[in-house]
Amino acid sequence: MQNIRYPMQIAIIYIFLVHFAPASEDDEAMEYGWKKQVVGSLNLTQAQFDNWTQGGENTLAWQLNVNSSFTLHRERFDWSNTGKASYGQTKIGDFGTRKSADELRIESVYQYRVGRHINPYVSGLLHTQFTKGYKYTEDDRFAVSDFFDPAFITVSTGFSYQPVEFIKMRLGAATKTTMTREYAVSLTNDPATDKIEKIDTEFGALAVTELRKQLAENILLTSNIDLFSNLESFKKVDVRWDTILSAKVTRLVDVSLNIELLYDSNISPKRQLKQLLALGLSYTFL
Repeated sequence: MQNIRYPMQIAIIYIFLVHFAPASEDDEAMEYGWKKQVVGSLNLTQAQFDNWTQGGENTLAWQLNVNSSFTLHRERFDWSNTGKASYGQTKIGDFGTRKSADELRIESVYQYRVGRHINPYVSGLLHTQFTKGYKYTEDDRFAVSDFFDPAFITVSTGFSYQPVEFIKMRLGAATKTTMTREYAVSLTNDPATDKIEKIDTEFGALAVTELRKQLAENILLTSNIDLFSNLESFKKVDVRWDTILSAKVTRLVDVSLNIELLYDSNISPKRQLKQLLALGLSYTFL
């Protein structure tokens, strides 16, 4: 319980605040049709030293990010499709090139409109990575993950609630499936059985809160928090909180701060935290 107290307290406060946000009285008329956006960014860092008496290590790092959104608005329904792809590598000194970012996330949400704020929905989410991941020791490395190993697939249906334009919330019944190939022992295997299980499916409830707020003309805050529980124990609440603060410096240059918090007892007994601060080139394709 101690291991999840910190992320769970933040999540509860977050949901409490957005739940009691006042509803907008001046909603703009919705424009029907497709709204599309694809934004790509490339971040590069390089340093080289030659006879530098103050010390230092040659470094080369790069990361490519692509974020997309395709949303169809109709009079009776909304169909939203979002994708996030990120990959990067880093080389420091004489060490080999190592992966610094690797994520693929695709989500589709279909919402049937029956009311102004509360509507039924069905959704599907895929979360995995592109290439093999390693843990490193002083003398060696060993693989711990790969493409679709693991892959997390979450399917949910329930009701959505949108108190204001920039906040969307969903609550429903869900199934969460973890799929593996080579790394089943640490992710999906049930030690109570003799057979190594490569697929693990949990049934429970899913709560999702999405925030997308334009803080200024060139500053955008996006934050998504997913809470999944198999309803067996409070300790079994899985938390994924992904927050991105991005600012457009010029038409082609932007700076972003990405913080991702993860707790899943099937992966680690402690919460995981990833932070990335990047300055690089950005281009909007759509």
